[in-house]
Amino acid sequence: MISSSSTSLIGLLCCLIVLLILPFPSHASDPDPLQDICVADLNASGSINGFPCKPESEVTSDDFFTDFSKEAATFDVFKRGATLGDVFGFPVVNTQGVSLFRIDLGVGGINPPHTHPRGTEAGIVTRGKVLVGLVTTNNTFFSKVLTPGMVFLIPRAMIHFQLNVGKGPATFIPIFNTQNPGVSDSLTTLFDTTPPIPDEVLTKSFRVSDEVINVIRAARASN
Repeated sequence: MISSSSTSLIGLLCCLIVLLILPFPSHASDPDPLQDICVADLNASGSINGFPCKPESEVTSDDFFTDFSKEAATFDVFKRGATLGDVFGFPVVNTQGVSLFRIDLGVGGINPPHTHPRGTEAGIVTRGKVLVGLVTTNNTFFSKVLTPGMVFLIPRAMIHFQLNVGKGPATFIPIFNTQNPGVSDSLTTLFDTTPPIPDEVLTKSFRVSDEVINVIRAARASN
C-alpha cells in the first residue's frame, strides 16, 4: 500500500510532469480541443483526431475519475501488467492531449524495448526498483535505476524499456502528451506481422541463418 504522504508526493509530481510536458497548447501532440469536454463514445467509429463525443447530457461525474489503486495482473510472459488511462481506458481524455497508465512489473518483469510514435513519455516510479533505459538515434544508451519518487522522461518515438531489478514487485506511472501514444514493440514489429516479413529480410538484416529466425518465430508463437 502507498502511504498518504507518498500519495500526496506522487500527486504533486504527476501534476508537475503534466505541466512540464504541456507548458503551451502548441507543444501538445494532439490538436487543441474545440469544446470543454468530449468524453469518447467508444462504440462509435474513431475519427482522425479521436472519437466522437458522447452527448453531454449523458456525461456524469464518474467520467472524470478512474482508479489506479489496484495492482494489474502480471501473469504474461514478461511479468508485466497495465491499467489503461488512455482514451480506451479513460474516455474523458479524448481530445485533451494527455493520457496516463499504471504499469506493474513482477519480480524480474520487463516492459520490453518499444517506442511510442505519437507521444513524449514522463513517468514516476511509485514502488520497487526499476532500471529505465533509452537509446538515442545516434545509438547512445542512457539508463538509471530509479526508486520511488524518482522521475524519468522518454522523448517521443525513442526506443526504451523498463526492467524490475528489485527483490519485490515494482510500479511506475507513465504520463503522455497525447490521448493515444501508440506503442511499437520491437519484437512484435519484426516477428509478429501479418503477413510475415520475409525471412530473407530478417536473415540479411541480422546476419543470421534461417534456423535462428525460425527459433525466434517458434518461441514467439509459443507465448
